[in-house]
Amino acid sequence: MTTDREPPSTLALLSLMQLADGLFPAGAFAHSLGLETYAQDGLVKDRAGLEAFVRAHLEGSAGPADAVAVALAVRCAVAGDLDGCLALDARIDAMRVVPEFSAASRQMGRQTLRVAASWDGDALLEALAARVESGATPGHYPVAFGAATGRAGIEPEAAAAAYLYATASMLVNAALRLLALGQLQGQGLLAALRPRIAALAASAAVADADGMWSFTPGLELAGLRHAELDMRLFRS
Repeated sequence: MTTDREPPSTLALLSLMQLADGLFPAGAFAHSLGLETYAQDGLVKDRAGLEAFVRAHLEGSAGPADAVAVALAVRCAVAGDLDGCLALDARIDAMRVVPEFSAASRQMGRQTLRVAASWDGDALLEALAARVESGATPGHYPVAFGAATGRAGIEPEAAAAAYLYATASMLVNAALRLLALGQLQGQGLLAALRPRIAALAASAAVADADGMWSFTPGLELAGLRHAELDMRLFRS
């Protein structure tokens, strides 16, 4: 398949890789997004269960909601549209019904903006980060990630794909600490998820804000119950 779109520059690609890297200090390592509850309940105990969990999260929430927000934030950032980013942030905030999930998203978004805004003094990222620090806007992770990648010159679809991969990787890494799984199984699962992540990213890149949706009642209930677990490794 051919495309008329220009590939990202090497510098832009490196920025995307850094923002999506598991070593990026957004705090992803501290969250399981309900997986810890499922693991303690014995509902996720092997690779097959983990794959079902990750797919449910990607297909029921991260893909149709977060990845769309990432793609839209990229476009707002490219246009220098701070108000658009703020409106998108408010919409995401209204869709976050589980307190732990909302707190995780805000924490990761705030940290992403702090780091990205410090790199080269980008005016839009600095303005967005300032509003987050002042409490004027929540600063959810999909908006922060999209704004940072957009200012770096990344296309919406590529940014959405990177976000979804980073989300899947976060969950797999959490599972390696919760379940009797090895790195080989974890990497095999991430490889198996690549086609689905690509399809979700392509759909997200052409969606609009009114088309955003999320429906993962089982995962949300697990998130609500997580605060009541006797022992916890993760914050969500």
